[in-house]
Amino acid sequence: MASTPQTETPRDKRPPKPRRSIWLRIALWFVGLIAAMAVCGALLAGYILVVMTPQLPSLDTIVDYRPKIPLRIYTADEIQIGEFGEERRNLVRFADIPDVMKKAVLAIEDDRFYQHGGVDFIGIFRAGVANFTRGGSSQGASTITMQVARNFFLSSEKTYTRKIYEALLAYKIESRLTKDQILELYMNQIYLGERAYGFASAARVYFGKDLKDITLAEAAMLAGLPKAPSAYNPIVNYKRARVRQEYILKRMYDLGYASKAEYDQAIAQELVVRGLGSEFSVHAGYVAEMVRQLLYAQFKDEIYTRGFNVYTTINSADQEAAYEALRAGVMAYELRHGYRGPEANIDLPDGKDEREQLIDDTLVEHPDSGDMVAAVVLAASPQQVKAVLLNGDDVTVTGDGLRFAAAGLSAKAQPKQRIRPGSVIRVTKDAKDNWRIVQMPDIEAAFVSLDPQNGAIRSLVGGFDFNRNKFNHVTQAWRQPGSSFKPFIYSAALEKGFAPATIINDAPLYFSAAQTGGQPWEPKNYGGGFDGPEPMRVALMRSRNLVSIRILQSITPAYAQKFIGRFGFEADKHPAYLPMALGAGMVTPLQMASGFAVFANGGFRVNPFIVARITDSKGNVIMEEKPVAAGDESIRAIPARNAFLMNSMLHDVATRGTAAKTNVLKRSDLAGKTGTTNDSHDAWFAGYQSQLVGVAWIGFDQPRNLGDRETGGGLALPIWIDYMSKALRGVPESPRAMPPGVIQANGDYYYDDYPPGRAVSTVGLSAETAPDGSAAPGPSTGALPGQMPAQPGAMPSPAPAPAPVDRQERQRILDMFNSKP
Repeated sequence: MASTPQTETPRDKRPPKPRRSIWLRIALWFVGLIAAMAVCGALLAGYILVVMTPQLPSLDTIVDYRPKIPLRIYTADEIQIGEFGEERRNLVRFADIPDVMKKAVLAIEDDRFYQHGGVDFIGIFRAGVANFTRGGSSQGASTITMQVARNFFLSSEKTYTRKIYEALLAYKIESRLTKDQILELYMNQIYLGERAYGFASAARVYFGKDLKDITLAEAAMLAGLPKAPSAYNPIVNYKRARVRQEYILKRMYDLGYASKAEYDQAIAQELVVRGLGSEFSVHAGYVAEMVRQLLYAQFKDEIYTRGFNVYTTINSADQEAAYEALRAGVMAYELRHGYRGPEANIDLPDGKDEREQLIDDTLVEHPDSGDMVAAVVLAASPQQVKAVLLNGDDVTVTGDGLRFAAAGLSAKAQPKQRIRPGSVIRVTKDAKDNWRIVQMPDIEAAFVSLDPQNGAIRSLVGGFDFNRNKFNHVTQAWRQPGSSFKPFIYSAALEKGFAPATIINDAPLYFSAAQTGGQPWEPKNYGGGFDGPEPMRVALMRSRNLVSIRILQSITPAYAQKFIGRFGFEADKHPAYLPMALGAGMVTPLQMASGFAVFANGGFRVNPFIVARITDSKGNVIMEEKPVAAGDESIRAIPARNAFLMNSMLHDVATRGTAAKTNVLKRSDLAGKTGTTNDSHDAWFAGYQSQLVGVAWIGFDQPRNLGDRETGGGLALPIWIDYMSKALRGVPESPRAMPPGVIQANGDYYYDDYPPGRAVSTVGLSAETAPDGSAAPGPSTGALPGQMPAQPGAMPSPAPAPAPVDRQERQRILDMFNSKP
């Protein structure tokens, strides 16, 4: 059968192949992409599981959290006055963190903290959208848990690897710790500027408060610090910190963390930022540094990390009284000596932003000193000065507030003295809350008080401003004590048969060139003139120089030099020359306080101490001072009868003599001695009551004249009175009982073995001093000037004149005879 031939269909007549839909192709592309991403994700997950997860650090560091705890120093009544360490940190438990601080942190850092599991995907999406729409990276997506992971274990570099590790650690942390524990870690570990770690430390640094006492407004400002501590630091840039604070307050209000009334109150609150050096309520910078040095000598660098707590002997109320009294005394001196001029001058730019930045930078270099704040002048005239503070507040000074600086506002003012726009000046508020211009003093001062019964230091202020001058003038300044040293010479004389009623001639003395080894000299009394014969009691009361010289000449400088060692003075600081009678040696204010304590406590030498006890971070006592107290005969320095007679004479100084201003305190149990050195380089007052000794000193670091009319009674005594008026408030008077070995006769006190007739009766009345320095026996006692009569208790002939000394020493000795009381 024949086949039928088939005909071919032309190629162009074939039906077209079906074409794929474009939507199908798009779908396939997405499927491929998802598959690729899944593969990449699987590979990444595998890498994370196999490589990264095993490398995650152990959480022991945060599970058993033991941060470096600094050395903390407290007063006797447990008020913190200092902190030293690599990190300023104060560990606070979650339950003790105020709710307002927790909410402020959550509002700005992680408001979904209690909802997510360590990584907030909603937050990541929200931050991504915000950053995409704004064209930058204005928002971050790190949760608080992720920040804890970074702060403890990771660096701050911005890499994808670090972010992955951060997220993995966040999940690991969330699996081991509760949310409250994580938040506690964050709030204790985060860096907040000025070496402050954690919000408790920051509250102390910036506001001088415990964390539990901060307000909503303060909490919001602290919460703004973690993002950029240097940029939002209220000390460095208050305006920027304030803007961020207001934003956080608005967030808290929007989230329901604060009511409308609370929000409005916080916005209106005027914040007082204290800053480093003023973060503690008690001004005791010198005390804190002194304690730090004491502990460092024993424990070295361990003190900065082991969490030692040191409890000092300082009484917080006494310390503040001493601080305020010293500053008031120094400022009173400044007001008497005129305005020197602005601290600095800058040229103010025309541009507002540039001007504000320059003002901020300038004022940062002139930190506040207590209530004396720096300001940049914007406009100045004799009637009004307008200025701006670091916090942006405007200040207007008028009327009496300009009086002190009037010379600087005069058209005739010298260039260095002139106040003009751009001048940096100091202002403070007076009692009526009005601004007035003041100035930082050039002069320095010191004050120390201690309990004479055991040596515990009650207050110590080593200078006007610790942040400006850290030299501790109480313990480090070796200065001439001037006439305030005379009581120790008088005490020595009592042991050589003198009595308060001994008559000593306040008459001219002349020493030849042969005696001095140089030029002749004639010692003088302050103010000139001579009183003639007078009792030793009256001579001390009036601080007569010629009498003191005759006393020392009689007992010999060598004997006095040895005797003053009983009070704690160093012999090599007090050369055995006659000027020792006028305080030509060198002492520190703390030595003077220790010395006068012997008179105050009945004759016992107590050692000053400032550390009462030390505990570790867990409160265990590792050291406790147990001082030897007055009454223990093993520390007796002088006989009780000596201390009694000296107290009697020093009481007259304080009530009828050069320190009679103490009568304003209306007490009958005060005693002390004023002192002013040659050329008025140093002014002193050392005084006491049986329970409290206080010493005030004032002078320039580089000794120079304080002013011809400036004396210890006018400069140092007011500081002492100001302090004692507060420190002795409520303290009952304590009259001194007459001890055994003392008798009363002829209206005065005597040793019972040196009664009238046996005690030294007169000195310097038997002869007139010849021009060549020689003297002939006189009719009354047959004694030479400075030589006691031949009777029981009398001294042998005076020692020969001191050997020649070098020119510099000779001139110092000669100059001392112009000393003031």
